[in-house]
Amino acid sequence: MGNGIAQACAVAGIDAVMIDVAEAPLAKGLAAIGASLERLVKKEKLSAADRGAALARVRTSADYAALGGVDLVIEAATENPSVKFEILRRADGVAKPDAILATNHVVDLDHAARRGDEAADRFLGMHFFNPVPMMALVELIRGLQTSDATVAAADALAKVLGKTPITVKNSPGFVVNRILCPMLNEAIFLYGEGVASAKEIDEGMKARLQPSARPARAHRHDRPRRAARGHGGVRRDFGDSKYRPAPLLKEMVAAGWLGRKTGRGFYTYESK
Repeated sequence: MGNGIAQACAVAGIDAVMIDVAEAPLAKGLAAIGASLERLVKKEKLSAADRGAALARVRTSADYAALGGVDLVIEAATENPSVKFEILRRADGVAKPDAILATNHVVDLDHAARRGDEAADRFLGMHFFNPVPMMALVELIRGLQTSDATVAAADALAKVLGKTPITVKNSPGFVVNRILCPMLNEAIFLYGEGVASAKEIDEGMKARLQPSARPARAHRHDRPRRAARGHGGVRRDFGDSKYRPAPLLKEMVAAGWLGRKTGRGFYTYESK
């Protein structure tokens, strides 16, 4: 997510700094940006010169001090609240007083926003979707203390990045995943109960809704582990009775059937 957000900024002409724990993951992230931009060049959606210019706008550092001059910090670490809170705390310690801090996904938004009184209003959620360079939607999540000016600045940035921002109240699953995850979960129940094959479920939803509506493939290329993890935010305040993951989903994760990553999931892939 982090390198995708950095790429979107760089392509839009905005300088970006990527922070990680060590040089190795930073090099990997920068390489991912380069490869993604190269694919855009091959598809003639980006010129070679623009690719080079975009790459030049991305700096990397394992030192949080590199965030000292930025106007916006977007935390995009793994969905572990304690890790996210620590990153936000460290970023807040070096950021400019008027900088905006954002998190890509934290349900406990106001718990994460432990900024000083003068900066508490400059914190919000900016929920990008994966892959960031391709997905248009950005959910802007307001905390209790988030100011209108902060939301307006994030909205303006999202539009500069070519995204479609929507502003939502902080709630488990926000808007899109709160609708999407139960639908995908129901598809897994149907599959597990033998009502239809994964292919038939996908084809039925594709024909009824739109070409991209394929529940068995919708969770990032058929990855049951990510599908199971996706229920965490939706279920947190509602309990298992309404949003419990399908038993088959748990079994597939336990068996290591993680979709394209392992060669087997709701579909069987010839190559990982």
